[in-house]
Amino acid sequence: MEMRSWLAFGTGAGIEIQGGDLLVTVSRVRPKGITVLGQTVIANFRDRPAAEWGAEYDSFLRAHGAGYLSATLVLPRRDVIVRLVQLPGVADKDLPAAIGYQVDSLHPWGEDEIEFAWQRVSTRGAVMVGMVRRETVLALAERFGEAGVSLAAFTFSAGALHGGARLLSQPPKEGFFLALEARGESEIYGESPSRPVFTAAFDLPLERAAALAVSELRLEPGTAPANPAQILPPPLLPADFDLSRSRTSYAASLAGACPRLARAANLLPAAYRSGNSRTMYLPAIALSLVLGLCATGLFVYKVYTDKQYAAELEQEVTELRARNRRVTELDKELGETKQRIETLDAFRSRTRLDMDALAELTRLLPPPIFANSLQVSRDSVIVAGEAEQAAPLLQVIDSSPHFHQSAFAVSLVHSANGELFRIRALRQKPPAPGGQP
Repeated sequence: MEMRSWLAFGTGAGIEIQGGDLLVTVSRVRPKGITVLGQTVIANFRDRPAAEWGAEYDSFLRAHGAGYLSATLVLPRRDVIVRLVQLPGVADKDLPAAIGYQVDSLHPWGEDEIEFAWQRVSTRGAVMVGMVRRETVLALAERFGEAGVSLAAFTFSAGALHGGARLLSQPPKEGFFLALEARGESEIYGESPSRPVFTAAFDLPLERAAALAVSELRLEPGTAPANPAQILPPPLLPADFDLSRSRTSYAASLAGACPRLARAANLLPAAYRSGNSRTMYLPAIALSLVLGLCATGLFVYKVYTDKQYAAELEQEVTELRARNRRVTELDKELGETKQRIETLDAFRSRTRLDMDALAELTRLLPPPIFANSLQVSRDSVIVAGEAEQAAPLLQVIDSSPHFHQSAFAVSLVHSANGELFRIRALRQKPPAPGGQP
């Protein structure tokens, strides 16, 4: 959301003259979006008594809580001539005079008196100028005055669309055009990098008018008309609002709601303008101030509580870290103690296992077999001696639960009394009695 959209507050009424009917749209603008409060068609306003359709219009506004509004009226496109004038370097205060010098060359009405209005459409000095016969303006102003309709502005479709497209966001930079076909005429409004504004009415089919618009705007060939919802800010409510049919009156209502943000050139003489009451903004301003104070208080309180909570968390973290270090130290000490106990148990069991192995060898090698050397290590035993027949000794030793994989370390040597042997056997822990571990 752009910063300028935070200033988008207001309610406006837009009126579009469609032949003999008036299309009236009332919109409420807020930074979060736009709501169309209501829309109506006042039929045949030119032939009906002004008081009659004026009362219908007033009832419609009051039904939507907008009876105080002064409307923005969009003049028929055929009554307005729009020109794009290049005035680079001319300040805003000098623009009326600069345009006034050449306005007579911009319209075909000769000596007829006219009303003109302008609005900037680019930062490079391009100005859109709208012109209308004064008699047309005065006739409509008198007609609406008889009906009791308050008017804040007379504008034209291009002015309303240009301002409305920039109310809450910016239109596509690559360019676009909108097309509308009504009563046998095609109206085009478009923008592009090469042409800040293009607006025209054609007595041509819509497809042909669109092709001419693409050429004038120098858009890519085959570019289709844009959806109005992509250019104008689409209303949040109602969901079924037909923006394509009501885009001009909708844009005029936005210009009436936020005349500084959605500026539209005003062709209505100052003497005929009715302003919207500024007192209607007082409740909103007061509520905004209260809301701002509440928001500030909540923010300050939140910052304070966050700091307090962070300090408490830091204290708890410090305490938990100390406890965690103590637990880690205890785990380390417990592991070392357990390792010492296991080492002591292993040393204690070694003597018993060695004695068991010696007793087992004594049992396995009874006289007349005798051993003249015995080497006992943690994983094996080597016994050397003499027997009448040494070969069966391997099977005898392997039958013991204390030994396995016995083998002669050296070849047998025959002696006077038998055979000299040297046997190496791997040790294994015998199962505990009763199958207990």
